[in-house]
Amino acid sequence: MGGAFLGSVEDIEDATALPERRPPWLKVRLPGGGEYGRIRALLRDTALHSVCEEAHCPNIGECWAYGTATFMILGRICTRACGFCAVTPGRPSGVDQEEPLRVGDAVQQLGLRHVVITSVARDDLPDGGAAVFAATIRAVRARCPETTIEVLIPDFQGDLSSLQVVLGAGPDILNHNIETCRRLTPRVRARARYDRTLELLRRAGENRAGTMRTKSGFMVGLGERWEELLETMEDLRASGVDILTIGQYLRPDGRHLPLHRYYTPDEFSLLKTEALARGFRHCESGPLVRSSYHAHEQVAHLVAPAGVEPAFRP
Repeated sequence: MGGAFLGSVEDIEDATALPERRPPWLKVRLPGGGEYGRIRALLRDTALHSVCEEAHCPNIGECWAYGTATFMILGRICTRACGFCAVTPGRPSGVDQEEPLRVGDAVQQLGLRHVVITSVARDDLPDGGAAVFAATIRAVRARCPETTIEVLIPDFQGDLSSLQVVLGAGPDILNHNIETCRRLTPRVRARARYDRTLELLRRAGENRAGTMRTKSGFMVGLGERWEELLETMEDLRASGVDILTIGQYLRPDGRHLPLHRYYTPDEFSLLKTEALARGFRHCESGPLVRSSYHAHEQVAHLVAPAGVEPAFRP
């Protein structure tokens, strides 16, 4: 399978940072428009944060124009300083107990049919913020019972009781990103462990209720080898992951890990083929794909029986 890689493998690991100029397939329109402005204003008015802005997501214009957003709870300061992430690291202070209610109100005002809720890492909290995740899920359910809910959670430092708190609130999709291959994890993900991520995803799948699905994703362009990407896919499937996202790493600034190469659209298509061949129910793979990209469409896979292709076509 490694021979199918469309670029040179030998020099990827030791490559230096690429020039800032991006290939044409990574160019996006500047965000704007009525729906974008409405969501931005609502977030400001309600003192809420979105990972769309905090993580400099390239799809913010497309997603906000569609009327979807990913809410980032538990503040905007992360207790970890991962080598790829644009979210501000530092020491957060306290927990806003009213935040779940404001998220619920915002989802209702926006009329969302599917909402994504994520957070910074809060290693300073005994439960890693699990109770706030659960409260936010319940607040959305109380106001918008027909809205489906996806949570993108941290690893809670391996505390499975915290995971159970989130699962007990009944999300429709539980997402936790593996981000990169096993070899690069110590360099890419601060205080994270590759096998701990797999265990969390496995336990989430084993304890799922109803039609809940599990989801994970990784970036490419950090110095990984093609065979390592395939191994990561196989590890995620062995842990029961249903939905996979694959996107291009884009260096936020000079303080972050260097970008080793850009993958082509054809390579992303090949990665999607490899993922589906390994049994993932759905795979989003493309240069601009991020965890929440097309999340509102992936929810179709909640109701499609195993082995049956849902009406949605990516």
